[in-house]
Amino acid sequence: MANSQGYEISRKGYARFKEMDRKRVEDMLYRVRECNKLPPPIKRTIVDFVVDGQMVGKVTRPVADLLCNSSPSSPIFRIDQTDDDTSILTLTQSAGTTVQERTDSVMSVMKKLQEKGIVTGWRDELYPLSVGFYNDPLFFVERAAAPFLGMIQYGVHINGLVTSKDGEEKMWIARRSANKSLYPGMTDQLVAGGQPAGLSLMENVLKECEEEAGISNEIAMKGLKAAGAVSYEYVQHTAHELDVVTRAVLFNFDLYLPHDFEPTIVDGEVEEFFQWSVEQQFASLAKDFNDPMKPNCYLCVIDYLLRKGEISPDTPGYLDVLRELRSGDCL
Repeated sequence: MANSQGYEISRKGYARFKEMDRKRVEDMLYRVRECNKLPPPIKRTIVDFVVDGQMVGKVTRPVADLLCNSSPSSPIFRIDQTDDDTSILTLTQSAGTTVQERTDSVMSVMKKLQEKGIVTGWRDELYPLSVGFYNDPLFFVERAAAPFLGMIQYGVHINGLVTSKDGEEKMWIARRSANKSLYPGMTDQLVAGGQPAGLSLMENVLKECEEEAGISNEIAMKGLKAAGAVSYEYVQHTAHELDVVTRAVLFNFDLYLPHDFEPTIVDGEVEEFFQWSVEQQFASLAKDFNDPMKPNCYLCVIDYLLRKGEISPDTPGYLDVLRELRSGDCL
């Protein structure tokens, strides 16, 4: 009888545990899907951006038409029809054939759109446009203009982790400056940044660690571990009634920091740093959480929680989370 009662108590405890996991998976799916919104009516208007016979971007037809009509002199973009009568956006002969010629030609169009106030948040930072991450660039694009070509944007996100004296692993969180043009005042990864041209992933990680949180190369190199990647794509509605397609791949890194290390504000892009326990990370996933993270950061936190084994794979929806964390093109 004692064994039977113990088994019954155990079953009840497991049931409560399963119910908690079920709610957490529902919250995870909500956050993942917030970064993967491509409504069918807009999806039907999307045309591929093709260069040298390879698809390198996705744009809505209004954006494609805008690009075709925004060249300062000779047309740089044009709409072609394929053999199966599908429309594609491509470059004209006037755009040139070399990397530099194409970079300059496309830049002239984007500069014109900047002057009209259509491309905003100009960064003077170049992103390589290529068929895939490990392919040579076909040309380079101003970071702020990348969504207007629907190209894959790559970035690095670093989970700053620390083990407290009582053995609990916590995550360092940053609060974005209220002066940031995007997502001001929202919580963020300890360190994150876009992947610019001319740097390796590790070089970029080390640069961002030092610039954003005052983490020395020595500390970073000692605690860094590559932790895979997540991807997503969604449609963003601009102030000029245009729908642009944002596609991204984020390389994740876990950075294990000394328990007595305190990140410091260096470049003014962060207002404060603080720690979240695993329970606080889960709490932040809730739809009604009153201090949410920058949306794409949730993908990295969710990926971390799954890798850490905080959710039972028996939980319905577990595999959906795994799959949808890589809904975009991990290329």
